[in-house]
Amino acid sequence: MTLVTLRDVLQPAYTNGYAVAGLVTLGWEDMRAYVAAAEAENAPVILQAGPSCREHTPLPILGKMFRHLAEHASVPVVAHLDHGYTFDECKEALDSGFTSLMFDGSRKPLTQNIDETAAIAEMAHAAGISCEGEIGFVGYSGGEGSNGTDPEEAAIFARESGVDAMAISVGNVHLQQHKEGGLDEARIAAIEAVTDVPLVIHGGSGVPVEQRQKLARNTAICKFNIGTELRLAFGAAMREAVNRDPDRFDRVTILKETIDPVEKAARAVIRAFGNQSSKLT
Repeated sequence: MTLVTLRDVLQPAYTNGYAVAGLVTLGWEDMRAYVAAAEAENAPVILQAGPSCREHTPLPILGKMFRHLAEHASVPVVAHLDHGYTFDECKEALDSGFTSLMFDGSRKPLTQNIDETAAIAEMAHAAGISCEGEIGFVGYSGGEGSNGTDPEEAAIFARESGVDAMAISVGNVHLQQHKEGGLDEARIAAIEAVTDVPLVIHGGSGVPVEQRQKLARNTAICKFNIGTELRLAFGAAMREAVNRDPDRFDRVTILKETIDPVEKAARAVIRAFGNQSSKLT
């Protein structure tokens, strides 16, 4: 299998009751480990380039890296722009070979968010790729607070924006290092009752694994974004590799030792979202 769109992997998940992992990348070592993990679990995977990743590596380079991995993978791989904030940024990602654009207008008034997201969705669909939008603002651990998704606004957004997937704010928080509290299942049910698009949870690292499993199986949540949990695994592996031999200085030999631990952590993440092996086509 090879490069696919977000819709390609989320529609089967929506129909069959499982979720797909949106794994946040920062460099070659982790994205390589994520694809290896997906292959080991025989599951699709969404490689995500967020703002901090794009600050470090230009979009055209990331697009080539994602596509190279996808073209050699035995499972479906989505090249996904995470939290694109402008039309131009989304257009650059499209031109760089990404197959999915997430436009984040969640800080904006509803009408403006719909209009700007719809323009991105129209551009994406014209090029044969997918679009994810966000309604309700997902905050940051130790930073900006969240603004929960209103089900009535979610219904309007889903209907008028044309998105293939919709990120919602239901107690999830970005950059959360500990699995605390969990998500508001009543609000999720209320949103699900008035929409018919796959739902997305950003800040999935803070969601207890048992709840991830339950929601993936029983709700329209078809994508969980996981970043912090895997960055912690990467950091621990690199720290151990450096400290074991303080005289080493070759970063290639050091970074290679992060791949297996990150793959192991990513496999555990992917496995929790459902047995997808029988659902790949």
